Amino acid sequence: MTEEGSWRSSLWRGALVPSLITMVISIPVGFLVRESAGLAASLLASVTVIIFFSVHLIVARISRSLDPASTMLVAMLSYFLKVALMAIFLILVTRLTAPESIDRPTFAVISLALTFSWLAGEIRAFLRLRPGLDSRQ
Repeated sequence: MTEEGSWRSSLWRGALVPSLITMVISIPVGFLVRESAGLAASLLASVTVIIFFSVHLIVARISRSLDPASTMLVAMLSYFLKVALMAIFLILVTRLTAPESIDRPTFAVISLALTFSWLAGEIRAFLRLRPGLDSRQ
């Protein structure tokens, strides 16, 4: 594996591991708090957040060889598409499912917890990959 590929996989793994730990904890908690609706919300939130953030790393991998202007265009386009698709997804979930089947507050809390754990893991992995970063510059 190239150094670039190793760097990208380390970054993805660094973000995924804390998210999976959070997911493993949140699924039973969601079930204990809200029973089957909490379980469904926990599972849906877990899948949604992990896919949403994995797309970012895939786009970064695809755009690594582009010039800066094209990279910015791809990044902005992917961000816009992710937000639009997330909005459509959330509208569909709220319109097509009953609150008794997917608990909305559980979905929100677990989505936030997973988002924070993913971002914390990604930041931590990035900082570990950049040990020579001089903060005095």
